[in-house]
Amino acid sequence: MTREAFDISEKLGLPVLIRLVTRLSHSRSSVEVREPRSRNVLRPGDWKDWTLLPVNARRRFGLLLDRQPEMSRLSDESPWNMLNLNGKNNALGVVASGIAVNYFREAVQGLGAPPSLLKLSTYPLPDSKVRRLVDHVETVLVIEDGYPFIEKQLKGFFGIPGKRVLGKMSGTLPASGELDPDIVRRALGLAPLASQSPSGLPLASRPPQLCVGCPHTDTFKALNKARETYDSSNVFSDIGCYTLGALPPHNAVQSCVCMGASVSMARGAADVGIHPAIAVIGDSTFAHSGITPLLSAAASNTAMTVIILDNATVAMTGGQPSFGSGERLPKIVESVGVPKDHIRIIEPLPKNHEKNVQVMKEELDYRGLSVIVAVRECIQESRKKRS
Repeated sequence: MTREAFDISEKLGLPVLIRLVTRLSHSRSSVEVREPRSRNVLRPGDWKDWTLLPVNARRRFGLLLDRQPEMSRLSDESPWNMLNLNGKNNALGVVASGIAVNYFREAVQGLGAPPSLLKLSTYPLPDSKVRRLVDHVETVLVIEDGYPFIEKQLKGFFGIPGKRVLGKMSGTLPASGELDPDIVRRALGLAPLASQSPSGLPLASRPPQLCVGCPHTDTFKALNKARETYDSSNVFSDIGCYTLGALPPHNAVQSCVCMGASVSMARGAADVGIHPAIAVIGDSTFAHSGITPLLSAAASNTAMTVIILDNATVAMTGGQPSFGSGERLPKIVESVGVPKDHIRIIEPLPKNHEKNVQVMKEELDYRGLSVIVAVRECIQESRKKRS
C-alpha cells in the first residue's frame, strides 16, 4: 500500500498520507522485502506550485477541489476497499478498517450468516461501496481504531435516514482505548471467548522504568536532593526516555508536553516568579527543538536552569546518532548567549552524587540563566559496543 501511495502521489501531484492508528503502531510482523524500484527522474518543479504566496495557494486549492472526483473514483476502484454482501443477513452490516477487520473476521468465524463487511483501506470513502452496503442492511456498525474518523464521515450531523449507525459515537464501542477482540465481540452481540480467571496472586504493579544503570537515574537522584531545600520547585521535562522520571521511584517531573517545550515552559514559569524553574531535556531533543527557546531565554537572562542529558544518542527511538552531543554541545549552548561561567558539566555516576548535588544547588540558587550538561553514555549503547 505504501508503494501504491507513492504512485498515486505522483499521478495526482498531491501528498498522500499513510494513516497509522494506535493498535497498528503497537504491533509487529514479518516484512516481505521486494526488489527496490529505480529512482524517479528528478524534475524541476514550477515555482508557482512550490511557493506559498496567497495567489498560488488559491490556485492550488482550486486544483485540489478539481481532483476530488478522480480521488473518489480511485478509492471506489481500489482493490484495498472490499465489499462482501451477505444476502442471508440484511440486519447488520459492518464497516471496518485496519486491525478491526482482523478482529471482526476472527469473531464471526463459524457463524452461519455473518454480517456483510465493507473493508476500508483508502480514503476518501468509496461512495458506491458505502451506498451498496447501507442500502443492503438496516443497521451499520463502524469498527475502527483511534478516533471515529470513518463513523463521523458516514454519519454526519444527523445520521442516515431510516438507518441506525453504531460505533464509538453511539457508545457501542468505547470512545477511548485500543480495540481488542473481546470489545469487537461485544459490539457484535457475541458472547466473550472462554478465558482463564486471574490467579488472585497479589502481583506488584510494574510501571515502565529507566534501564538499570541508566545515567538519567543518577541525574534525577542528584536533582531531587538539590531541590529539597526549596519549598516549591517545578521540573519541566521533555520527550525522551527521561520522561519516565515523572514515575516512581523518581517522581521528579511535574510537566511534559512536546519536544522542546521544557525550556519554553521553564522560561514562562520563571517569568511569573516561580523559582527554581528547571527544564530537563535530552541532547537529541535539544538539537531538535530546544535551542530556539534557549536562545530566547538567553536574550533575557531568564532566572532558570536547563539540565541537558547528554547520553550521546537518540536513545528512545533506536540509538540513532545525536548531532547535539559531546564537545559540540557546550559550544552550542555558549553560542546562544548562556554565560560561560554558568555552563556546568557533570558526570552522573553514584560516586559523583554529592559533587553533582552541589553543582545543581549552586545553579538553582543563581538568579539568571544556567545550563548543566550531564554527560554519560546511554547504558544500552555502551552494551552494544562491548558485545
